[in-house]
Amino acid sequence: MRVPTSLYPFEGRYFDLDGLRYHYLDEGRGEPVVMLHGNPTWSFYYRNLVRGLRDRYRIIVPDHIGCGLSDKPDDSRYEYSLERRVADFSALMDGLDLEAKLTFVLHDWGGMIGMVWAVRNPNRVRRIVVLNTAAFHLPETKKLPASLWWVRNTSLAAFLVRRFNLFSRGATWACCTRKRLSREVRDAYCAPYDSWANRIATLRFVQEIPLRAGDRGYQLISEVESKLGLLAEKPVLICWGEKDFVFDHHFLEAWLKHFPSAEVHRFPDCGHYVLEDAGEEILALVEGFLADSSSS
Repeated sequence: MRVPTSLYPFEGRYFDLDGLRYHYLDEGRGEPVVMLHGNPTWSFYYRNLVRGLRDRYRIIVPDHIGCGLSDKPDDSRYEYSLERRVADFSALMDGLDLEAKLTFVLHDWGGMIGMVWAVRNPNRVRRIVVLNTAAFHLPETKKLPASLWWVRNTSLAAFLVRRFNLFSRGATWACCTRKRLSREVRDAYCAPYDSWANRIATLRFVQEIPLRAGDRGYQLISEVESKLGLLAEKPVLICWGEKDFVFDHHFLEAWLKHFPSAEVHRFPDCGHYVLEDAGEEILALVEGFLADSSSS
């Protein structure tokens, strides 16, 4: 894959996961800020936050296995499950031997992965930034969007995702609602997913959405949801794109039930890729949040 250095000017590192290369950015020095992406993005999603914060903080941004610059094994070599994602991330955190408490920036599946780790390690968490994500089951008032149901449950959609990069390419058009992404940025988002084999994670993430008891990962999400109170005293900043067709107001309301004291900023004209739609505004909000909560 080729992404212009003007867009992604970072020298990545690799962590060994039993022979699999787990790519991550490790930029700057100071208090650690860990950013976790979702599907079908990769560390590229956080590029402007990294550049904006690395002069004051140590910014760590992994690419989940199957995503970005990490290895993309088939199912015989890797279990594409939430529990395995958390185990990967835990290994990286232990391997980096970070002594200071972590600040999380979480988006999409990155929220669930990060919050599993957080409720298991609450004493290692300093604060949390939430960007259109979840750490709980699908709200009772929300139905899974038809497009996700189709990808999750049909062989035709699975074929189209693997053959034509349908999920990643489609997201670059549908997930920004304030402004259209440039061709260069759209191509950069899709660059890691350049073959049938390399698109496995973009499909597996959707197929792994647990909706009912018995689905893999369902019990783990129940565990996280039941333990969010362990993080109730942590400073939380929520920056929310209100035109997200998946993580909409139903999810935001759920976040506020768990974290009623959170600082909330709504972006009525922004979509799921809220950092693309409102990146400069969110950078300023994150900078202020980190500074204001530095004594917590």
